[in-house]
Amino acid sequence: MERWRIGLTVVALVAIGGVGIVAADRAQIGRVAPDLVAETERADRVLVEKSARRLTLFREGRVLATYPVSLGFSPIGHKQREGDGRTPEGLYSIAYRNPLSVAHLSLKVSYPNEADTKAARDGGYEPGGDIMIHGIMNGLSWLGRLHRLKDWTSGCVGVANDEMAAIYARVDVGTPVELRP
Repeated sequence: MERWRIGLTVVALVAIGGVGIVAADRAQIGRVAPDLVAETERADRVLVEKSARRLTLFREGRVLATYPVSLGFSPIGHKQREGDGRTPEGLYSIAYRNPLSVAHLSLKVSYPNEADTKAARDGGYEPGGDIMIHGIMNGLSWLGRLHRLKDWTSGCVGVANDEMAAIYARVDVGTPVELRP
């Protein structure tokens, strides 16, 4: 009987600790956005290869770093409308950096551009927006690299939180982003 009580106490303490960790992550307690690295180590180009599920940072043609990614839940083809689950394809840039993102940290991709907006308008629908390169949703960081098992975003490019911190430190506003099929 005593072992049962001890076991139940241990399970309860672990559960309480887990809830506390998730709550702190969700509330972004202790989160500090990394500073940009030195100019010579910043990316001057970001390439996302959707079919390879890969994001590569370049500086003057030299590869700085490569990261595996998850994409929108319906990744094949160019994003055409809000809610289609596709990750855009084409040439864009980083519009802004968000240190208080709902997904750890994020970099806003400049989708939709003029052509995207016109195509959507001609088709009679909204193009969508808020396409980001981001970490794991707050409260779920415990997933870590398991996020790669499935394309799960709404059209964004998802990476693990430690990878997002490294990307965030190397990519400034205005950096060109190419998303290839």
